[in-house]
Amino acid sequence: MIVALLNQKGGVGKTTLATHLAAELARPGHRVLLIDADPQGSALDWSVQRDRGGLPRLFAMTGLARETLHREVPELARGYRHVVIDGPPRVTGLVRSALLAADLVLIPVQPSPYDAWASAELLRLLDDARGWKPGLEARFVLNRCIARTLLLRDARRELAGTLPPALATTVGQRVVFARCARAGRLAAEEAPGSQAAREMVALAAEVLGTLR
Repeated sequence: MIVALLNQKGGVGKTTLATHLAAELARPGHRVLLIDADPQGSALDWSVQRDRGGLPRLFAMTGLARETLHREVPELARGYRHVVIDGPPRVTGLVRSALLAADLVLIPVQPSPYDAWASAELLRLLDDARGWKPGLEARFVLNRCIARTLLLRDARRELAGTLPPALATTVGQRVVFARCARAGRLAAEEAPGSQAAREMVALAAEVLGTLR
């Protein structure tokens, strides 16, 4: 399974979701590869911090911010059960390539109408990609949510009838994720048993269920 996290709007939490999703997919003992396709290299920076902290490598990682991504991923994916692509913001050629490489596209959005509007270009690219890959699946992911707010309620209602649909799992706006980004850690390591850790477990389970 190849999952790409894409949104041409920056700051929606793609890297946090990508690193945690890769770790959860690897948890049963599966070999997982995370590809950092963002020229900013945020996932690679996270990995460097993890190495400096002496933490174990839970999955393999490589940087590949090239528009030939869709041609190179099949070779890179050999021997791995799952591949997660942390996509770039605002780089249309790279986004197209990541779409063509993926089996499932996750589109992280914050519970704000501005995020939904900013996804319009990505959805057009997704429609184009389905001309080449008719079976390409996609889902919105509500991320950085503040629980029990009007914004979250309105975002759920707005996405209820969208194509692509939204995952049932939402991920909160939590301080633990900022600490994890700085230290190269995961919510399950930084705050075992926390709501943040449980949300990432639920996200991975729903992602797996989507493609089954």
